[in-house]
Amino acid sequence: MKEVILTSEGYEKLRHEIEELSTIKRREVAERIRVAREFGDIAENAEYDDAKNEQMLLEHRIATLEERLRDARVISKKDIAKDVVSVGSKVKLRDVAAKETIEYHIVGSAEADPGANKLSNESPVGKAIIGHKKGETVEVTAPRGMLKFKILEIKAA
Repeated sequence: MKEVILTSEGYEKLRHEIEELSTIKRREVAERIRVAREFGDIAENAEYDDAKNEQMLLEHRIATLEERLRDARVISKKDIAKDVVSVGSKVKLRDVAAKETIEYHIVGSAEADPGANKLSNESPVGKAIIGHKKGETVEVTAPRGMLKFKILEIKAA
């Protein structure tokens, strides 16, 4: 499995999700199975089959998250360079063509959330700006064509 890079915030969020799934959600699914068993013959019981399928998916999700957490490399504030873009940086970019400014938090792929401006280091823009400095202009090949971004500011998140 490839290395999972997480910020300390992402690590805590993942740990919390595992805890919630392992306790609350497991109990809910176990209760659904218990109730479905009471309906009688489990061979022809759709509620039972559905609950067992949910249990299987839940256990798979927990195992996947635990593996991700086990293989994670957590980036701390002291690991984040302040003069070049890296995972953990908050970067203010200027879209040269659109003349718009946007701020992104560069995170590992496991934490990416474009809606919250958390950009993966493996995304086209993330890959293009990693290692660059304030004042540099980078070109990005994106699905909608070639984009140019000027790096206006870099700070540790």
